[in-house]
Formats: sequence, C-alpha cells, structure tokens
Amino acid sequence: MSFETLILEQKENVAIVKLNKPPVNVLSSKVYIELFEAFSKLEEDDGAEAVILTASGEKAFCAGLDVKEVEGKDLNGIFQFLWGVSKRTMDKLSGFRKPTVCSIFGLTLGGGLELALCCDIRIGSKDTQLGFPEINLGIIPGSGGTVRLSRLIGVAKAKELLLTGETISSNDALNLGILNKVVDRENLFDEAYNFAKKLASKPKVAYTLIKRCVDSGIEMDISSALNFELNSFAIAYTSYDGREGLKAFIEKRKPEFKGR
Repeated sequence: MSFETLILEQKENVAIVKLNKPPVNVLSSKVYIELFEAFSKLEEDDGAEAVILTASGEKAFCAGLDVKEVEGKDLNGIFQFLWGVSKRTMDKLSGFRKPTVCSIFGLTLGGGLELALCCDIRIGSKDTQLGFPEINLGIIPGSGGTVRLSRLIGVAKAKELLLTGETISSNDALNLGILNKVVDRENLFDEAYNFAKKLASKPKVAYTLIKRCVDSGIEMDISSALNFELNSFAIAYTSYDGREGLKAFIEKRKPEFKGR
C-alpha cells in the first residue's frame, strides 16, 4: 500500500508511520484518510507489534488542521469533514489495540496535539511547543482536544490551555502529564523506538484489556468501572498468556507469551 502524505516503514516488529507534508505537516482530508488506512492495515499485520507515529521535516510534528481546506464550508460540509474524516481517524488511533508511541518535535498544535493525545505514550524533544490555538481563530478543537486533554490533565489546566490558546514548552507539558518523557532531539527516535520495543514485548491480551479498562473506565461511574476491570481480569486470567505468565512465575522462568 502506497501513500501520498505518509511514509510507512518497519524496523523489526515496530511499524513507523510518518506524516510527510513538511515543513509543518498540516492535516488535510487526504492525511486523515491515509492515517485511517495505514492504521487499519497495521491492525491486521501480525508482523507489526507496536507503532510509532512521527513526522518528516525539522520544524513541526504537525501544526494542525489545513485551514485553507475547511475555510468557507457550510454546516453540512463541515459535519461531513468532522464525522466522516477526522473523527473516524481519531477513533481508529485511540482504539488501536496495539501499543502506540507518538514521537513529537517542534510545533505540535491543534489537530497535531489531538493526534498525539490518541496515542498511548508521548515522547517529545526539548524544542517541542504544544498548544490548542483554535480560540484565536474563533473556533474550538473539533477532534477530541477538549475531551482528551481534560481527562488527561484535569479540568482546570485544560481550560487554561484551551481558553488562552497559548503554547507551552516540552518541560511544562511533561510536568502536566501531556508528555511521558522529554529528550534531546538527536535521541528522539531512538527513545521512541526503545519504548515501542518494550511495549511490543508485553502480552497482547493483557495489554489490550488494560487500554480498554483505562480508556473506557474513566467514562464510567466507579462501580461500573470496577466491574469492567473485574471482568477484564477474568479474560486475561483465562487467556493462554495469562496461564503461561502465572505458571512461569511459579516455576521461576521467563514466560513464553504467544499473543493469545
């Protein structure tokens, strides 16, 4: 499968998806559609056990939506874009059953930050600048920014970033919990790759269930979330890898997980 706006590579069992519209890798309908296609393909590819999402160029991971494409659309047109293109892609990324690591640098704004928030882990370089500048254009984030950010860092800080439209540094993003780690630019890919390799080695059933417990449980009342976790534990416990992991622990050996 070939792409016009992305580069899809693989290094051992880690797939690398690169936005490829430098210098700022803006998000057009074509980019969203190709991201959906790439992650759909990788979801079925047994050789890809983890995915790194990153970008080409030096200036920006992604500066956000291609404003020129959406400007002037009527209500029906913008709904078609939001429901049929951007939301579909964001749902695919956030619900992706394999480990995802977002490797970001430079400008990471608006839709670019929304993409990053859909991934499990976010690693940024020291020059990363993050923010949601939409309010300065008279609009708001429309692909999960207000929802995912407030769940990640809390309502008060999320409102501060969203209502001011200001950008923050990588260190501020790290302190808020938006980034998991900050590294020098020259070490960024290696750090993301090593993290992806570590996650790819984990038992797949348990990994997927943990993601579901966290992502779905946060939207439930505590009783429902605890029941969901309990049922998910039972599934993991009765899986092949669950049986193997417990047996290996008792036998004091390294488990041989099979991904089922």
